Amino acid sequence: MRHEAIEKNIGLMIILIIVALSFGTLVELVPLLFAKETHEPIAGLKPLPALELEGRDIYIREGCNTCHSQMIRPLRAETERYGHYSVAGEFVYDHPFLWGSKRTGPDLARVGKRYSDDWHRAHLNNPRDVVPESNMPAFPWLFEDEINAEMTGKKMTALRRVGVPYTDADIEGAAAAVAGKKEIDALVAYLQQLGTLLQTRR
Repeated sequence: MRHEAIEKNIGLMIILIIVALSFGTLVELVPLLFAKETHEPIAGLKPLPALELEGRDIYIREGCNTCHSQMIRPLRAETERYGHYSVAGEFVYDHPFLWGSKRTGPDLARVGKRYSDDWHRAHLNNPRDVVPESNMPAFPWLFEDEINAEMTGKKMTALRRVGVPYTDADIEGAAAAVAGKKEIDALVAYLQQLGTLLQTRR
């Protein structure tokens, strides 16, 4: 009879659904706020240097994260293909996270150092030159456009405000580190460091 009373009273049912969802959310999320492994960087993790940071912004700008995830699940099928599963400590300096769930293209969490710089350049210039069946678009303008060196230090300053441990020296040297560099240089540098701290080959 109690079930019937609840099912016939839509207002009461909405309140009870909200209470149930809120309780479930608290049970799942609150422990993560206090878990050491979600807040502490893995051994060797450092903030992205200026060139790689610019490469990450280009990666986001060009929509690479809409087709490529950066999160390997702890399942055998994934670790056999991509390498060590992703852990939270790898991403503590990432703002925003680029985990994703859509894989039109392969996951890139462990792509660093798996291919040469020349391979990446050829792939970004015309993907079908190295992967004939690829449906990825080409990005030829990256080879022409230079990085705006004036903005790099400002980006680092903003990231420091949200907890990324950039030093004054990092920020002061940022413009010089990217001056005269093409966007392709930055994007390749970013790709080449992805996942290398936990990378395993099979």
